[in-house]
Amino acid sequence: MTEPIRFAFGLHLHQPVGNFDSVFEQHVLEVYRPMIREIIGAGCAPVTLHVSGPLLDWLLAHDAAFIDELGRQVTEGRVELLLAGYDEPILAVLSREDRLEQIGRMREALQRLFGIQATGLWLTERVWEPDLVADLHDAGVRYALVDDRHFLITGLEHAALHRPWRTEHGGKSIALFAIDESLRYLVPFRPPAELGDYLRDRQAEGHPLAVLADDGEKLGGWPGTRAWVYESGWLNDFLSTLDDLRSSGTARLVTFSEALEEVAPAGLTYLPSASYREMEGWALPVPAATLLAELERELGDARLKSAVGSLVRGSHWRHFFVKYPESNRMHKKMLALSALCRERGDPVSARRALGRAQCNDVYWHGVFGGLYLPHLREAVWRELARAEAELRAGEELTWEARDADFDGANELCIHGGAVSIVLSPARGGAIEELTSLGTMVNHAATLTRRREVYHFEVSEDGEAPVDPEPRAVLQERAWPAGVSTADWVAGNGTPLRSWASDPASWDVEASRESITVAFRFEALEKWITIAASGSITVRLRWEPNAEWPDEAWFTTELSLFRPLTVNAPGATEWRYPIETVAKSEKGLDRTVQGESLTLGWPAATREARFALELQGPVST
Repeated sequence: MTEPIRFAFGLHLHQPVGNFDSVFEQHVLEVYRPMIREIIGAGCAPVTLHVSGPLLDWLLAHDAAFIDELGRQVTEGRVELLLAGYDEPILAVLSREDRLEQIGRMREALQRLFGIQATGLWLTERVWEPDLVADLHDAGVRYALVDDRHFLITGLEHAALHRPWRTEHGGKSIALFAIDESLRYLVPFRPPAELGDYLRDRQAEGHPLAVLADDGEKLGGWPGTRAWVYESGWLNDFLSTLDDLRSSGTARLVTFSEALEEVAPAGLTYLPSASYREMEGWALPVPAATLLAELERELGDARLKSAVGSLVRGSHWRHFFVKYPESNRMHKKMLALSALCRERGDPVSARRALGRAQCNDVYWHGVFGGLYLPHLREAVWRELARAEAELRAGEELTWEARDADFDGANELCIHGGAVSIVLSPARGGAIEELTSLGTMVNHAATLTRRREVYHFEVSEDGEAPVDPEPRAVLQERAWPAGVSTADWVAGNGTPLRSWASDPASWDVEASRESITVAFRFEALEKWITIAASGSITVRLRWEPNAEWPDEAWFTTELSLFRPLTVNAPGATEWRYPIETVAKSEKGLDRTVQGESLTLGWPAATREARFALELQGPVST
């Protein structure tokens, strides 16, 4: 008689750093606690769980009873817990030291809270790069979970993925489990009878193992899933199906550690850099994403699920740093501060703030809000500021020219005990970061309105307004006399002249009290003076010409995430909210990302001077 197929069932539970308490509370009430009691406790055991560090932190502060309840399930052998980076980072885009620190923190937390030594790893967003292997091995990881797609794009076939595989890097080895995409779409979105049929077919084919690991929020947290899982009868059918599979000798639930011990490995493989199929598509720029969607429609579902479909790919996860410069600035700032933290003895509180700033959700955008959620961006910038404030406490104001965002052009980084400011000579001398270390607010952390591929699902022209140039603080343009705020809101205004993308020559004059940067362009000079306290004085001098005559308007635009005190006597002000249209789990959301403040003067005045004062609530 054929032995039962082992069914390794894993769930990943996570809420991002900076999410609202109400969201945590709702998910504990409607998803996590019912999962423990009504799914795992009612017969779906053993299962393997990953509970992210941000969620653990919130539970410890607000609902320690849930931790106790989970601990009982672990002690009784009904739950196996997984490692990951504690703060749910994309491990591939961290330094080696930070990878080891993040996994080590999760290991210590699971040991302290539950008395276990975890050896398996949930790989955040299944973002895989080959050099992870050696670091995972050194962090004590015996096995990791990745998608079956990672294997299929190497040329392996579906039938070969019902066993663990081995891989190595630099002579260090771990095991890999392939998460079955078919199972991911069956649970909980199809009637449980289809799950039963699938496992029976795999058992009949003689396969020893079936692997499912996915977001636990699908079991009640995603729109419509709570009614489907708990009210329509899906859960009862699911538990009955598992009972039937067990009693008939068709399948038995196992932890991943048990599967690793019981199922012989299939052999050696080397996986390329990859993530799940949808993620690779989201990382593409809009023209390429449109072409990929057309190709997928031409192939059809049947071919996409075949060996041909596995070779149809989107982009590398890291391309989100290209697609969204706002993400890249956060990431590169985090890397620089992490290195500075280690140079200065790695103080614990600064290291913890940097860990929280590595939480992945805000660094990308797909079907959920991600980068488009201002409260998540604000949380990451707050943690970066918290770390920098400790690391630079008492420092005098200094500056350096370096390629902070790795795009090939130097930025001017000005920082001290009160502020951290980045100016871009390549982008018209604009301010790309404007952080008050006292209030822990980056006033430049707004978002550019850009075209997304899903905008075309609404209308042929995309409907949502698009900014002609990436946003920053202090971008100079000349406009015709009849320009209106409505033109800017719609993204339709065409300036007579823009310096926002022009490279500048520059020089710096520094003293103990302040730093002045002078930028020079054709027909424009711009001086920005930054005081040690963080106050900023701006002086502009321009020369109108036939292209933009005296009757035109000369303007500078400040795209602000949070308000500043602006003292601009004699200037005309135009303001409007910077509103984006972005996809979420509920559909298309309109979100205010900040405010555009444009200061204008008749071009004939030829010069202007104004001051900025950082402000905002002190963050904790």
